[in-house]
Amino acid sequence: MAIKEDVEYGVEKGIREPLVKDQNKLLNHARKGHPWIVYFTTFVAVCGSYEFGAGIGYSSPTQDAIRKDLNLSLAEYSLFGSIVTFGAMIGAITSGLIADFIGRKGAMRVSSAFCVAGWLVIYFSQGPVLLDIGRVATGYGMGVFSYVVPVFIAEIAPKELRGALTTLNQFMLVSAMSVSFVIGNVLSWRALALTGLIPTAVLLLGLFFIPESPRWLAKRGCREDFEAALQILRGKDADISQEAEEIQDYIKTLERLPKPKLLDLFQRRNLRSLTIVVGLMICQQLGGINGVCFYARSTFELAGFSTTIGTIIYACLQIVITGVGAALIDKAGRKPLLLFAGFGLVAGSILTAVAFYLKVQEVSVGAVPALAVTGIMVYVGSFSIGMGAIPWVMMSEIFPVNIKGQAGSLATLLNWFGAWLCSYTFNFLMSWSSYGTFILYAAINAIAILFIVVVVPETKGKSLEQIQAAINK
Repeated sequence: MAIKEDVEYGVEKGIREPLVKDQNKLLNHARKGHPWIVYFTTFVAVCGSYEFGAGIGYSSPTQDAIRKDLNLSLAEYSLFGSIVTFGAMIGAITSGLIADFIGRKGAMRVSSAFCVAGWLVIYFSQGPVLLDIGRVATGYGMGVFSYVVPVFIAEIAPKELRGALTTLNQFMLVSAMSVSFVIGNVLSWRALALTGLIPTAVLLLGLFFIPESPRWLAKRGCREDFEAALQILRGKDADISQEAEEIQDYIKTLERLPKPKLLDLFQRRNLRSLTIVVGLMICQQLGGINGVCFYARSTFELAGFSTTIGTIIYACLQIVITGVGAALIDKAGRKPLLLFAGFGLVAGSILTAVAFYLKVQEVSVGAVPALAVTGIMVYVGSFSIGMGAIPWVMMSEIFPVNIKGQAGSLATLLNWFGAWLCSYTFNFLMSWSSYGTFILYAAINAIAILFIVVVVPETKGKSLEQIQAAINK
């Protein structure tokens, strides 16, 4: 098919988004049948995921240095560490609206701007007020990224690669967290804040060279732009007619429905999709991951294990196991990996609970460090292989495009609220009972297994339109 090389893109006055900055260059590669553009586009998008992870990982290695330099109390630093989730919740509320109005690329630009501003404010901070303002700004950007990146990747990826490519969102997130844990032991807290500017710089530059989401363009009525974007993503020699027709037919079906409102999310035709995603988000967060992650150093210290060695092992394990999960998701499927992860989370929680119980009872105290670290690593590895990435993959797959903005915002908001609740209560729970905390997490993860068995469908190898048809039939 012929593709126009000089077209103004956008459907509303004031919206002029070029499909790519140098379209001729991309098309020349596409004519040779290179599907590399899908991988390149995914790489650019997941720089947002890396930024997300850098924000999460920042507070753990910098606690002592920031408190000392700025003379912060523990309560002031705790506010700084946790307030990022409030910024992220605001970002989650607005993310769907922004991504639907100015596009997935536009939303990533907005998110990047907030992150850049936030890191610079943190870098120049001389007291707790500016420090908190910067943290809220980066949190807002993280909240938008957490929604728009997996949605964008799911909308541009071929169905046989969608799971693996979307899982790269989580892989980059944990990689950034791990890097922050490690280099935070070497760099000053101000220098570590400046490293947060690197992924946003790569993302902002890369956005000039990648296409917009074809499905978003189709939804906005840009037929030529939609077909051009899809052709670039699939390669010049690829026959996109069937995929394009399937997407257009689905969009036309949605257009015949009334314009969705927030309460429409709870109508019968959307309720199952909402239940699946919200349930997975709640299970992901209330199972304890952010408590374990945010306070890994103090947990290792309480167990009597070296905090430096523990955090390095933790960091490396996250990266490796998340990579394994990305390789397996389109082969093993979403549901089997979720179930495997669920059983591992229960086992890891129980092992850690036993270790802290032995310490409290002063029985076999010498075995406590090794047993506690083993439990934490089983827990982290299990989360990384399934429960970390797959809820975001499912969110990007299951919702129809006409409600994806509102439903995705709600799911992301609940996820961030759960993250705050878990991270805020962790220290209180550990003060109440160290082993009781992990028994509680084991029980919640056992409930998650039951939810996955009964409610969650398999989406492997299906187009987005096929998934939504199967769920709502």
